[in-house]
Amino acid sequence: MEIRFCGAARQVTGSMFLLEGSGHSILIDCGLAQGEDERQMGTAFPFKPSQIEAVLLTHAHIDHSGRLPQLVKEGFCGTIYATGATKELCSIMLLDSAHIQESEAEWKSRKAKRSGLKAVEPLYTQEDAYEAMDHFQTVEYDQMLTLAEDLHVRFIDAGHLLGSASLEIFLEEGGKTKKIVFSGDIGNLDQPIIKDPDYVEKADVVVMESTYGDRRHEKKVMGLSERARALAEITDRTFKRGGKLIIPSFAVGRTQEILYLYRIISERGMLDYRPTVFLDSPLAVRATRIFKDAIRGDYYDEEAMELVAKGLNPVDFPGLVKTQDVNDSIALNSRKEPCVIISSSGMCDAGRIKHHLKHNLYRSECTVLFVGYQAAGTLGRSIVDGARHVTIFGEQIDVKAEIASLPGLSGHADVDGLELWLRNIGQRPEKVFVVHGDEESALSFTKRIRSLGYNAVAPKLLESYDLDKDFELGQEEIIVDRNEKEIKAARVRLASGEEALKRLLERFDQAAASLDLKDEKRTVRLVNAIGRLASDLEDLSVKWKSDPD
Repeated sequence: MEIRFCGAARQVTGSMFLLEGSGHSILIDCGLAQGEDERQMGTAFPFKPSQIEAVLLTHAHIDHSGRLPQLVKEGFCGTIYATGATKELCSIMLLDSAHIQESEAEWKSRKAKRSGLKAVEPLYTQEDAYEAMDHFQTVEYDQMLTLAEDLHVRFIDAGHLLGSASLEIFLEEGGKTKKIVFSGDIGNLDQPIIKDPDYVEKADVVVMESTYGDRRHEKKVMGLSERARALAEITDRTFKRGGKLIIPSFAVGRTQEILYLYRIISERGMLDYRPTVFLDSPLAVRATRIFKDAIRGDYYDEEAMELVAKGLNPVDFPGLVKTQDVNDSIALNSRKEPCVIISSSGMCDAGRIKHHLKHNLYRSECTVLFVGYQAAGTLGRSIVDGARHVTIFGEQIDVKAEIASLPGLSGHADVDGLELWLRNIGQRPEKVFVVHGDEESALSFTKRIRSLGYNAVAPKLLESYDLDKDFELGQEEIIVDRNEKEIKAARVRLASGEEALKRLLERFDQAAASLDLKDEKRTVRLVNAIGRLASDLEDLSVKWKSDPD
């Protein structure tokens, strides 16, 4: 019985874990990496998609679901299991992601054509996304799902996003059954709209997230009223300067929470005027509709259900304007009156938010309010970290706007919440794998729970662990059957490297025709670089292929 960590290993994005045992190959999440994580992971799967029996999807966020269309495109024929709300959200999010993939590939292809290079293929298309949706089968919370006589799964509420789940997997091998728990993204307590996370009673093995494994949320006891008042204060001081409040927000989940807070502001008269709030994200508009249609007691918390009982929409209020048309979005940047613009993507790397930042970041009267995690390597992270200038669409933009964040608003548990979730399992698990956190956060949380007596490790990307064998407590990096696992990982890297060399040689052939051979130094450097790469790959090939095991 083995787990291979194919993504989100000492990384925040790209969640992907392969569980193998008793003849089964089950993939838990299939997420798209972002920022630096994307550059580390690449786009090749470290397994054959056709050999995956099923996918268990914890929730709809793209860093957990975004490579499902690619998986199907490359041969996956099994079933994708998810809650009903997760399926509905994926039906719009995967199509939106495919549209972005196609648009970026088209833009890169036009650029390549001018250089005489090959066209760039999208990672997947909208057609692939539609096909992926055909593989979904819905399950509900607390339902015991039987995948085989020796394999059962239960989804429980993770309290992170509408329909999000932690997974309890019961896998029998050699007459023994292990309960393996994947936390998914563990929700913060007292979030708007959705319930608090449910706790797991027992587990033999735990794979848990650590997004905030090294920090506590600011003002963590802040309730909904306090959060709404903080948002009202930020809105008011921006409007008094005559500026716009720009809110980069994840289209699904965080946007609906912000709308919920603005409804409280409106309902309780926290401002002596009615602010105009533009929801400028087609995906967010569609997701908000799903939130409205998914009103059920097993998804919504008590406060939200009380509003529904009164005939109120928890995510609507006077002054909310939903823009769909591109021209309406463009017009917002020439609007002189103060307003709020909520747009995606939440990390500012794509979508309409980039246009709004380009037109407002340099204006000192404006405010950019961050309401979610910003991964390393993203535009949002650069702004949050205090960059004085950023480049947007090839143009350098001064950062003169007020940069703010909203305390107490997070979809992820902080370090105390993570520890609380783990402690509530009761009997101490045999092993705890710490994932879904950058290296500093994952290692910090691993060290913290080791000090409490847990047998924990923060795996590296592409490492595999045998769940039936022990690893020592106290080592910084622990690998079961190191040589065997490293051989497997190296073979994956070798295959990826050979493919990279092939692409590089193709580019060299294309570039050679237009290369100015008079530039002798540049030509020699390019040829030598390719030669060194080929030599390194050949050495690796001899080393690893010589060992048949």
